[in-house]
Amino acid sequence: MTVCHRRIHQAFKLPSISRLLPLIPAVRSASTAVGAVAADPFTDHPSHHHLAAVDSKSTLLKSYTVTPPIKPWPQRLSPKRLVSMIGRQQNLDLALQIFDHAGKYHPNFAHNYETYLAIIEKLSRARAFEPMETLISQLQKSRIKCGENLFITVLRNYGLASRPKLAIRTFLRIPSVGLQASVRSFNTLLNALVQNKRFDLVHLMFKNCRKKFGIIPNVFTCNILVKALCKKNDIDGASRVLEEMPAMGFIPNVVTYTTILGGYVSKGDMEGARRVFGEILDRGWLPDPTTYTILMDGYCKQRRFMDAVKVMDEMEENKVEPNDVTYGVIIEAYCKEKKSGEVLNLLDDMLEKKYIPSSALCCRMIDMLCEEGKVEGACELWKKLLKKNCTPDNAITSTLIHWLCKEGKIWEARKLFDEFEKGSIPSTLTYNSLIAGMCEGGKLPEAARLWDDMVEKGCVPNAFTYNMLIKGFCKVGNAREGIRVMEEMLDKGCLPNKSTYSILLDGLYEQGLEGEATNLLSMASSRGRVDFDSWGVFVTKVVDASNISVEGAAIDRILIESAA
Repeated sequence: MTVCHRRIHQAFKLPSISRLLPLIPAVRSASTAVGAVAADPFTDHPSHHHLAAVDSKSTLLKSYTVTPPIKPWPQRLSPKRLVSMIGRQQNLDLALQIFDHAGKYHPNFAHNYETYLAIIEKLSRARAFEPMETLISQLQKSRIKCGENLFITVLRNYGLASRPKLAIRTFLRIPSVGLQASVRSFNTLLNALVQNKRFDLVHLMFKNCRKKFGIIPNVFTCNILVKALCKKNDIDGASRVLEEMPAMGFIPNVVTYTTILGGYVSKGDMEGARRVFGEILDRGWLPDPTTYTILMDGYCKQRRFMDAVKVMDEMEENKVEPNDVTYGVIIEAYCKEKKSGEVLNLLDDMLEKKYIPSSALCCRMIDMLCEEGKVEGACELWKKLLKKNCTPDNAITSTLIHWLCKEGKIWEARKLFDEFEKGSIPSTLTYNSLIAGMCEGGKLPEAARLWDDMVEKGCVPNAFTYNMLIKGFCKVGNAREGIRVMEEMLDKGCLPNKSTYSILLDGLYEQGLEGEATNLLSMASSRGRVDFDSWGVFVTKVVDASNISVEGAAIDRILIESAA
């Protein structure tokens, strides 16, 4: 017997029977106690009497203490207070635990429709659909009177999550809780289908809403159908719905006409769009900012800027204030045309009316000015926007860093990065912009330090980051160090791409290290996948007319090894 076996044997060695005898109750012999019932060791045990005294589940639960998910847990808990607790909770799992604990363990508490609505709304917004569906099933089985708002929330969030089939299933479940679906939930479903480009289903549902679901559509339902037909590029169908609406008992409104106007704009038919715009005015309606903006956008896309400006002038004449989207459309159009004067004038108007340009629009204006060689002007513009409470983000910061570095202003770019880092977390894009600028400018030690800072802060380098560092080493005549960077790239599970091989091969050939090229390909093939575009780079750069037999044979060998 091994030592291990001996220890196991000793651990489980039973005491001798003589030592156990005193513990076993004496049993009367059959001759001396005829007919007597033997004692039951289970009923004799003290715990049996304790459990026998428990007459209900609630009494049993009272004998145990369940730790609540948060402390302090309120002694008195009403449904209204639980709704507030769930609403304040940022942690989704904890919110679910709070709901669960209240229902199972808080004395004299019972969930109602409001508590279910609070947790289901929270779960659906966070796209935690699995636990949400479990709770809806619980609600179906309970006798709690349910409201339609719960289903409208779920329908809306399934639409936003690109799950139209589940949205339809949710709509069909509404009667299972004793509710008749109304036009509100029906319209929410149609909007979800439009969001997910299920335009044919919108038309099908509309045709069957009365017969199948007992729902009478309203003007909003018709507008959604018009939107679906316009998105489908069926402007004639949308126009027919517009004509048939009065016969159905509905009066088309500005939204109906604006939707059809947008359909004409999408087709590039500005004459049709202008005709619909005229019909709005003929009916005595005042177009809203959205109507004007859609019309302006159509003219801008066709580079008919004078017509777009005329529409904006009409807005002012009709005392309709342009909104941030209106300004964004016209400024974006002028940026594409490199009309910086008009852009800056419109931006001043926009800021004067307390509108803040979006991040994308800021980047577009910065790009336009820098492409014109006005990097200083772009920086001044950004300072002006900061004073107007425009929030700096990674997109704007990386755009400015890119242009500063391109102008050779590395330290100004670094200063901008440091300022941004004080209040925000730089993204991989922002790090890449500065690392690329430093490598291009020959500042490799600074780039390496920034790389270390990036990794230390949990920002993972991508193929572009590695490529920029490789390019930096090749640029200073150290292509072999570039190969070592690629080795690290492969070790970290980041696949080299076409640019990686192109940069390295150019560096090797410029330094007379042609022999390293096939070694590079061999390493890449053995340690990672070489995609089709990357093979194209090798074929173009390595297999040339002067050395096709030698290099071609080497590549053939690598291909066979890779296949094996």
